[in-house]
Amino acid sequence: MSQTLVVLAAGLSTRYGGNKQLASVGPNNEVLLDYAVYDAACAGFECVTFVIRRELELDFETHVTRRFGPKVKVNFAFQELNDLPSEYTLPQNRLKPWGTAHAILAAREVVTEPFVVINADDFYGAAAYASLHWHHETTQRTDAPTFAMIGYTLRDTLSQFGGVSRGICECDERDFLERLVEVKKIEGRDGEIDGVTTAGGRYQLYGHETVSMNIWALTPEVFPLLERQFVEFLGDHREDPDAEFLISTALNDQIAAELSSMKVIATRDQWFGMTFQADRPNVAREIASLVERGAYPDDLTSWFQEKT
Repeated sequence: MSQTLVVLAAGLSTRYGGNKQLASVGPNNEVLLDYAVYDAACAGFECVTFVIRRELELDFETHVTRRFGPKVKVNFAFQELNDLPSEYTLPQNRLKPWGTAHAILAAREVVTEPFVVINADDFYGAAAYASLHWHHETTQRTDAPTFAMIGYTLRDTLSQFGGVSRGICECDERDFLERLVEVKKIEGRDGEIDGVTTAGGRYQLYGHETVSMNIWALTPEVFPLLERQFVEFLGDHREDPDAEFLISTALNDQIAAELSSMKVIATRDQWFGMTFQADRPNVAREIASLVERGAYPDDLTSWFQEKT
């Protein structure tokens, strides 16, 4: 079964203050998404689709041309502000992308096989890709699609440089997601961890919670569901210039309506990412350590350019 890695790289990176999707962190100027593509290729993924903004096209094409070779097929999809249902027009005050669920919808004309979605600026660990590839290979088709996600331990995903947003997973006894609670501004202070709910209330946390880091195993069955949900989202939020159609919220609503289910695959694998500029040196150190231990080649370009 052919499978695709979908890399979401269309964000504005406002907290980071630059194009963090292509910020070098490896010994030969590799970026985080290069390690994701490497891990996915080793797990058996044959294609990668980058969802980007039009203004990043030249930068990404240059990077892909230099880095990747015959081991993976590369496609691009573009997240456009005016990619809206026919009954809607673009509000004049809308400047930022519509969110991660809309970014996934941008790939609907390109991706026709089971796929895994990731953020371009996160490191998920090789086991995550192997687990989700196996999920696609072994899951039986049912009336409602069965998706999957990798769950990380909250304390392993915090940043020392500021608050982060996380989806807190509430699961049943079979490790299927019942509810994803969105909590923002999560920080650890004086031995305690807390955040703020979307309603504005304080949310106490303990560090052991399982959280979503936006790595999902989906199938093309998700596209018509997201299209219908996007229409509903626009009906409620079109005039709000900051409202985002998030994949975590969309999938949460699908589960509540029994339109899909979500298997949560817990991992103790290492996660790290670049939310803030100050995160970058730590990410570079983590990558250097992994390379030194032999988890990755010294030069990813040479590996990608080898003939299969």
